[in-house]
Amino acid sequence: MLYLALVLLIFALFFFHRSSTQRKQAGLPGERIIYTDTRGWGKVEKPLFYPPLELTGKPDYLVQQNGKIIPVEVKSGRAPDAPYVSHIYQLAAYCLLVEKTYNTRPPYGIIHYENRDFAIDYTRELESALIELLADMREDNLKRDIRRSHEQASRCKRCGFRNACDQSLA
Repeated sequence: MLYLALVLLIFALFFFHRSSTQRKQAGLPGERIIYTDTRGWGKVEKPLFYPPLELTGKPDYLVQQNGKIIPVEVKSGRAPDAPYVSHIYQLAAYCLLVEKTYNTRPPYGIIHYENRDFAIDYTRELESALIELLADMREDNLKRDIRRSHEQASRCKRCGFRNACDQSLA
């Protein structure tokens, strides 16, 4: 009987360690996960939506930490020296959606790259810049002719509109 208890304890420790390792690899803080957009964990949650801005999004994870809800966005590549601006705005959009959906303002969000994490403060300035960017995007959506916003051929190669674009660099 003692042998069986010892074997069960070893199995429990093994699975606890494995779970902890997987959580760290996913870039998650050690708190309760309340939302996930990863298909590997079962049914995907419905998107968060804020009607006044017509903003919708599905963060990879929402983690409840000390009464706050923290969005976590997981990126597959290696980390740049600083997070890309587009990733910061994506995370800011998730912060805004969390605030409007759960009625609690996240103090920050996390961008997890393969080899590094960045905690991005969700400040009033970042929120204002996001709302301004969304307004600019809505305005651009009404225009007939929108100029390319970059000089990077690699971005053009991955663009879904490159076959119809008269400004393609690729």
